[in-house]
Amino acid sequence: MGEYSKAISELRSSIEGRTLVDQWLEDFKQTIDSAAQRLSQIGETQSEQPRADAEWSSKQIIGHLIDSAANNHARFILGQMKDDLVFAGYDQDGWVKTNHYQEAPWSQLVELWRAYNLHLHHVMAHADKEKLNTPCTLHTLQEIAFKTVPKSEPVTLEYLMKDYVDHLKHHLGQILSEEK
Repeated sequence: MGEYSKAISELRSSIEGRTLVDQWLEDFKQTIDSAAQRLSQIGETQSEQPRADAEWSSKQIIGHLIDSAANNHARFILGQMKDDLVFAGYDQDGWVKTNHYQEAPWSQLVELWRAYNLHLHHVMAHADKEKLNTPCTLHTLQEIAFKTVPKSEPVTLEYLMKDYVDHLKHHLGQILSEEK
């Protein structure tokens, strides 16, 4: 294959790969925008009620998603700076309790959730493409991922980012499926 043909082939692969990344990132952005609008329509009293499918209230679920954003923010940055995807988990119930989300104003929690996820969208969109798709055999996704991956299987930073979005959608579904 000549140099020109090789360059065109590499460019096509890059564009096709970028298009797939752009699709899930656009879906993530639309999820943030539409969920923020729907969440803002939930009243303070309703946000404090425990959900039927969980012991947490909507406030505590959004708080958990804020905590998840904070923990995964560090993972997304560190995942670009090191050669593995080994990260500690965190005590989710302890974080929710210690942050006292139940006592915080609903509108403040929704805005913080929205702003943090818009920033994570920015981080994801600007992630190092090579690091994003580099298979890592040393990881802890068997422990920390929403959709766990056996320790023996390689994973990518892109998988971890998509897993974060799946986790976020799962919990938004808990809140928004019971919306009145």
